[in-house]
Amino acid sequence: MKIYVAGHRGMVGGAIMRQLEARIAAGDAIDTLTRTHSELDLTNQQAVADFMGTEKPDVVILAAAKVGGIIANSTYPAEFIYENMMMECNVVHQAYLAGVKRLLFLGSSCIYPKMADQPMREDALLTGVLEPTNEPYAIAKIAGIKLCESYNRQYGVDYRSVMPTNLYGPGDNFHPQNSHVVPAMIRRFHEAVQNDTPEVVIWGTGKPFREFLHVDDMAKASLFVMDLDGDTYSANTKDMLSHINVGTGLDVSIGDLAHLVAEVTGFGGKISFDTSKPDGTPRKLMDVSRLKDMGWVAKINLKDGLKDAYQWYLGNLDTLRR
Repeated sequence: MKIYVAGHRGMVGGAIMRQLEARIAAGDAIDTLTRTHSELDLTNQQAVADFMGTEKPDVVILAAAKVGGIIANSTYPAEFIYENMMMECNVVHQAYLAGVKRLLFLGSSCIYPKMADQPMREDALLTGVLEPTNEPYAIAKIAGIKLCESYNRQYGVDYRSVMPTNLYGPGDNFHPQNSHVVPAMIRRFHEAVQNDTPEVVIWGTGKPFREFLHVDDMAKASLFVMDLDGDTYSANTKDMLSHINVGTGLDVSIGDLAHLVAEVTGFGGKISFDTSKPDGTPRKLMDVSRLKDMGWVAKINLKDGLKDAYQWYLGNLDTLRR
């Protein structure tokens, strides 16, 4: 089986590659197919058409995306909606033309309305207003879901979608301004330890709750969904509600997360909260009952996952500083 992983150098794509390589080492008859951005620009329709027509993969995993934090989403909204939609349209359509019957699209929990009921169920999609700061990115991801559903309905292919909660782990973005909450905290607490800084200040009150999933669990869940037989998948989804939430089903307050990261990094100083800064949405938790009913649950608890992410950060400090 030839499996093309689009976005294999990203955090999620890299984790999926590790899982596939483990399967190959165990004797599975799999050939992985990858291309870097310089080798294949997924926003270039002709380039993707040539690639798919030549390679003709059996399975496509679409983990490639333009991603970023609040600042990046606010600064480059046109790039976020254009590049993500172009990648999705090109990969999905050219996969269909090349005869690919099975495709897995990776989305994001930001597809759900800002004020969606908690925990967020799959049927909350398109029921309310999106979070304004990342609306262009969310619209692109919603379009990806509907693209897969439409090709399934019209052409009888089997294109599936998984929507992860907040991810962290090896390969994460630890940029001082553009990273998400877990890598941002890991870096700040680590640097506080190195510099003997007595206090770390966290934005907001620390009261909002967030859910976090280790990227290796996400990779395992992705392959689990990809491997499901058609009857099992169809029995748990619908033609126009085919995406599946992936998460732990558990959340933690930002304040408790900060204390966990402090423990993992060895920070023993004071943790304070700047209540003049915004908190954001009070709670974002995924309803993962559909995936659980299919037979998959997350295995990596938050503390162990944070230790793993911190060890990866320490092992890649030289690269991350460049």
